[in-house]
Amino acid sequence: MNSRTLASILKYSFMYLFLIVFLTPFLLIIMNSFKKTQQFVDNPLSWPERFRFGNYADAYENMDFLHGFMNSLIITVSAVFLILIFSSMTGYLFVRFKWKLNAVLFFLMLASMALPFQVLMIPLVMLYGNADLLNMKSSLVFMYLGFGVPFGVFTFHGFIKGVPYELEESAFLEGSSRPRIFFQIVLPLLKPVFVTLIVLDVLWIWNDYLLPSLVLLSPDQKTLPLSTYNFFSSYSVDYSPLMAGLIMTVIPVLVLYLFLQKQIIKGITDGALK
Repeated sequence: MNSRTLASILKYSFMYLFLIVFLTPFLLIIMNSFKKTQQFVDNPLSWPERFRFGNYADAYENMDFLHGFMNSLIITVSAVFLILIFSSMTGYLFVRFKWKLNAVLFFLMLASMALPFQVLMIPLVMLYGNADLLNMKSSLVFMYLGFGVPFGVFTFHGFIKGVPYELEESAFLEGSSRPRIFFQIVLPLLKPVFVTLIVLDVLWIWNDYLLPSLVLLSPDQKTLPLSTYNFFSSYSVDYSPLMAGLIMTVIPVLVLYLFLQKQIIKGITDGALK
């Protein structure tokens, strides 16, 4: 066995080892979601004596899963759509129009990314509370738009700089307007970064607990993470149905990632090259 073969074996061995380490918590949750609660308490690492699929039915009912799922879906889809549209158009504006104001605004957006949410949390909630804008999905979507656009602008800015301006010049000569050029020529070229941002923003918004817990106060407005927390608080003895609820919450995002993983890798690779 030569040194190159040995190095390759060691490399793949470490890769599979790290894969097992990262997957172990998720696999334990799946395994424990099929147990009786008593078996989980006695030994969380043991194999289920009998697979209890009823845990998922219990979690679905106790979490009011469908209601929480619809709230999460409405908020996530609305917020991600607005973030992508506003950030792509703003990034295009900053790249193609070399105004001094644009340079200042772009710098302020980059600076805002370094500001922790915890610094703004209390003042933001007080401001919305005084304006009687809490407990509304639209308010939460608007907050996500404000927090998500700076990173989106930063990402789109780098990609749009790599789009040849000659493509737009030829369209101008044919009488196309600026909005038509953006939506029909520039936007289709940004598919990799669109897919990457979709997954990143969906992961962030779908799994977010802190901001919805501050804004959505009534039970009928709660998202899946809030429903899961309420389930844990109210039914803390039934750990196995709780595990089932966690799996049900994660599945939609996991399916989205599996469908878009090739585009995500392409988007990250293209961004690194730019």
